[in-house]
Amino acid sequence: MASTLEITSSSRVDQRFALLRSTRRKALVCYITAGHPSQDKTIDLMRGLEDAGADVIEIGVPFSDPIADGPVIQESSQHALSLGMTLDKTLQLVRKASVHIPVVLFTYLNPLLAAGENCLRAARDAGVDGVLVTDLPVGADREREQWLSESGLSFVRLVAPTTPAERMREISSHGSGFVYLVSRLGVTGMQESLSHDLEPTINRLRESTTLPICVGFGISDGAQAATVAKLADGVVVGSALVKAAGRSVEDALSLAKSLRSALDT
Repeated sequence: MASTLEITSSSRVDQRFALLRSTRRKALVCYITAGHPSQDKTIDLMRGLEDAGADVIEIGVPFSDPIADGPVIQESSQHALSLGMTLDKTLQLVRKASVHIPVVLFTYLNPLLAAGENCLRAARDAGVDGVLVTDLPVGADREREQWLSESGLSFVRLVAPTTPAERMREISSHGSGFVYLVSRLGVTGMQESLSHDLEPTINRLRESTTLPICVGFGISDGAQAATVAKLADGVVVGSALVKAAGRSVEDALSLAKSLRSALDT
């Protein structure tokens, strides 16, 4: 089912995907952890990723109990927390980086609740364009979901590979921007191979939504990214970039450039 988004949409996320669709390109969504390996290097990463060809930056808010994340992102989160990273400081980094591509706040619910009801407005004012809450499934808390939906931010929802078609439709109808399809069960982390069920899962989701579909969890190199991009509208790369950033900003940006090249080939 084709997307009907228009480039004239007020959402920068919608605009980006409309532009990609009009130029027949696939989205490169890059995840980084705020404050890892340091605050200054987070700013360098954001600006460098834009220059390297990223279409969307997901910036993770460090959290003490990141149950959906694998060891690489857990370690980066703990490192950032040890340096005093918070949601407010994450927004300060977004403001300072001032990139021209969409930024999606990747977070658990607790940091948002702790920050208070005005935190989404503060996020928007800082330059955040979307929000993804990993532990807020559709129907779990209608009041909080409404709060997020009416925030002026794109509300990106997660879909698991085992999700039935009817549930896929329900999840997608309560989200905006794009749908983040988890390529496999379990936590985030690099994988040597992709799931054999990925193509039928993407096809099933395609029948359930008009939103762009981006696939994440396990994509770690250009070959995997290119394979997924033949099926989806974009790829999300997190652990591989975070691990590279732990070595140096230059390593992370080199990986991002190779991913962009693979998607465009």
